[in-house]
Amino acid sequence: MTVHPSPEAFGYEAFLHAHQNKEVLRFIACGSVDDGKSTLIGRLLHDTKQIFDDQISALQRDSRKHGTQGQEVDLALLVDGLQAEREQGITIDVAYRFFSTEKRSFIVADTPGHEQYTRNMATGASTADVAVILVDARQGLTRQTRRHALLVSALGIRRVVLAVNKMDLLGWSQARFDEIVAGFDAFAKGLDFAEVRAIPLSAKNGDNVVLPGAAAPWYTDVPLLAYLEEVPVKSEERAAAFRLPVQWVNRPNSDFRGFSGLITSGSAAPGDKVVIAPSGKTSTIARIFTADGDLSWASEGQSVTLVLADEVDASRGAVIATADAPLTVTDTLDVRLFWASETELAPGASLWAKVGTTTTNAVVKAIRRRIDPETGQAAPAEKLAVNDIGDVTLQLDREIAVDAYRDSRDTGSLILIDRETTDTAALGLIQAPAPKAPVEKETAGDEAKRKSAPSGGFLSRLRWVFGGI
Repeated sequence: MTVHPSPEAFGYEAFLHAHQNKEVLRFIACGSVDDGKSTLIGRLLHDTKQIFDDQISALQRDSRKHGTQGQEVDLALLVDGLQAEREQGITIDVAYRFFSTEKRSFIVADTPGHEQYTRNMATGASTADVAVILVDARQGLTRQTRRHALLVSALGIRRVVLAVNKMDLLGWSQARFDEIVAGFDAFAKGLDFAEVRAIPLSAKNGDNVVLPGAAAPWYTDVPLLAYLEEVPVKSEERAAAFRLPVQWVNRPNSDFRGFSGLITSGSAAPGDKVVIAPSGKTSTIARIFTADGDLSWASEGQSVTLVLADEVDASRGAVIATADAPLTVTDTLDVRLFWASETELAPGASLWAKVGTTTTNAVVKAIRRRIDPETGQAAPAEKLAVNDIGDVTLQLDREIAVDAYRDSRDTGSLILIDRETTDTAALGLIQAPAPKAPVEKETAGDEAKRKSAPSGGFLSRLRWVFGGI
């Protein structure tokens, strides 16, 4: 059962159209261990009537076996699906849940609070528009709360909800709420958030989650769900420049050649001028082809095949971009790394780097500094240990096309892969990349010398170089 009218009430087509065209907000719930992230998401699902009767029955049964709320229903079990999560009462992997209201559809990621699962939290945050950072009102700000705030900021999330949970256990103390908010605001000053919205709530009881909490008359702002329904979906910092990383060259016959991929940002239409990176070749979009026919316009999130007006050399790993906002082509990257491997990272380490649809060899040229998760301050470092955050310079074995992460999440991020185990070793955010050094312009004397050089074999060239020996 849902909060929406039945399809029969106004016709199936109108019902489907209304839901297909809703905005989708992606958000994460993060914070320290036992702050109530899974319970909060369970409460959102329950109070927006997204749970069917058979799910309620299963939840009641599971609560008696695995629940942590005594005789009451444990809403956290709606999200914690792994056996190990239920046995330990913690979140280990990222769990995605989908729900919808009349105003908007939502994809929420419940992320782990334990430090050892920080990489899973970063995975959930990498596609989110908003972060809900939970704080246990009794514990206040913890090391992991600060770590997650730092991760959220680094991953480009600019809107944050500081959800001060379990306020019912402190009698809804406004003084305690104000103290926590002031502490978080002081820490977040340098994290470049566009907005921090603080909400006192009780995920267990439902106060200020979907409905207002009558127990806190001093809080006059909206509940959490109302905020999520109105917050802008797209961050103002997201780049609008057109980008399509090529996944596949579509060549079914000699009369058709197109470049297939997902548009990661921006939009395009036939007639637009584009540049193919890293080659630098330019052309014009002749057609935007899909399985349902040609399009007159395509935008971010659509998978299409671009047919270009010119025969250009491009393959998987190339990026098609708008000609007036090209990517940077370089073989050296300055990257902020979230190191996830148990093996320490040191200069000279060799890994695979995957950037978009490109995979290349990468050597750690230098570790410039490590970021303190408590303060956000940087200090010189020689190595990075598991769950460390640091700034690293990578030397690639070829030039690739990239953006800075602040301009584009997709073409500005990478993962590092252990060459022996093939495990993901790190998530990387590309800092403002250094452009390729310009080629020195040939002088008139150099041109004359080049043109006079013989075109024969090795011996004739050798004689020319050494003056006719």
